[in-house]
Parts: sequence; structure tokens; C-alpha cells
Amino acid sequence: MKVAAVFAIAFSAVLSGCLSSDMSGSQLEPNQFAASQAAADSSAILGMEGGGLIGGEFGEALSRRQKRLAIEAEYKALENTPAGQDVSWQDTGSSRAGTVRAAQPYRVGSQDCRQYTHTIQINGTPREARGTACRNEDGSWMLLG
Repeated sequence: MKVAAVFAIAFSAVLSGCLSSDMSGSQLEPNQFAASQAAADSSAILGMEGGGLIGGEFGEALSRRQKRLAIEAEYKALENTPAGQDVSWQDTGSSRAGTVRAAQPYRVGSQDCRQYTHTIQINGTPREARGTACRNEDGSWMLLG
């Protein structure tokens, strides 16, 4: 319940930012802002750890290895996966798995942003979190809210 409230507030903030910014009809394609090969290394992926959906209460049941797999999937979905396509991850040593699905990219001010959903399976039970992330100049993504 607490997670849903945080994401509702973040979503409202994003919508108000979208309404006040110049949205002149141009939509971004994911590869328009994909990081160069040098930036798409582990440091950009690690930049999500503090802000990815999995880093909070939503991912507290995951091991460190599972969180790393989940963060890598979030980064891949946000960075260069077409809208609506799933990026899956699975810990082969357990029943923990997940999917990340990012929406169409859009611009808020000078930042490229995407809403996304991360669903994790823990012992066959699905849990879902939603958020919006914006891309930093260094290639990392920061969760809003």
C-alpha cells in the first residue's frame, strides 16, 4: 500500500511536469538516447541501484544477485527496448524471476524519461511496482519520486 502511494505521487509529479513542458509532438525512439558502448557499462547500470524500483521495499525479498539481475533488466528496458516489450530476468538457482516493461519514451525539459512496470515472481506469487525514470547525462537512470 505504501509503495502504491509513493508511485501515485511520483506519477502526479511527472504528469504536471509534462503538462508544463514543451511537448511539441516529437516522440523519442529508445535508441535516440541509448548510451554509447562506453557509457553502457556496469557503472551506468549501477547508477540505478539507488533509484531503481527494485532498490526499495519492493525488492527487499531478493538476494543481492537477484537485485543485480533485476537492475540490469530495468536498465536494458529503459535504455533501448521498444515500448511494450518485456525484458525478463531469472535467477536459475531459485524460483525468483521478473519482467520489466517500459512505455514510450518522452522528454521532460532536457531529460528523456520513461514510465515502466517491474513484475517479480517470488515463489510463484507476482508482485508489481510502477515508476518513472529519467536518464542522466552519464547514462544512468534515476527513479522520480
